Amino acid sequence: MESIGWDNRPHVVAGSDTGLPAASPPSDVTDSPTGVNRDPDTQPLRADPPAESLRTRLWRHGFNLLPAYRGTGARVDHIAADWRYIRIRVPFNWRTRNAVGTIFGGSLYGAVDPVYMTMLRRTLGDDFTVWDKSAAIEFLEPGRDTLYAEFALTDGEIETIRKELSPGESTDREYLVSLVDDDGTVHAVCEKTLYVRRDE
Repeated sequence: MESIGWDNRPHVVAGSDTGLPAASPPSDVTDSPTGVNRDPDTQPLRADPPAESLRTRLWRHGFNLLPAYRGTGARVDHIAADWRYIRIRVPFNWRTRNAVGTIFGGSLYGAVDPVYMTMLRRTLGDDFTVWDKSAAIEFLEPGRDTLYAEFALTDGEIETIRKELSPGESTDREYLVSLVDDDGTVHAVCEKTLYVRRDE
């Protein structure tokens, strides 16, 4: 997704003879195609996440046994009783290590991919249809330790969706989630766009 700007990359010839606008200069790898801050402050993990319930603990164990999720190497660590907070972890081990000795980017994306959709489906209920629509992930620092991601939905977010949508109407919601180490250093950021529809 990033335009690296190699010297041998073909460039558009622009000028009065072509009628084309001037070509944009090649972007640098430090540029952000999604507009996220590529030099973010540390984001320490919550010391007191909302309590789980027996039901969400069972859901957590079931989630971790799901083959599609288990294959990423990630694990769900915590699901709040009201489904408005989830924490996952991606350990650095033989399962997640890539060819250059860091956490495989596919494991990082796979770890965060289904979480917001699951949270919205559980919190909004059966009157709503929720699907992932698009995603973009940016890698800021190589991961050589266990990484974590925390997902949260505020009361205001859920209330906005409920008030905004009449039966048959839909909206797109965007969320950012960071993957951080034990010190809160951000290693990757994923932007998720979800489609939400109130059923008729």
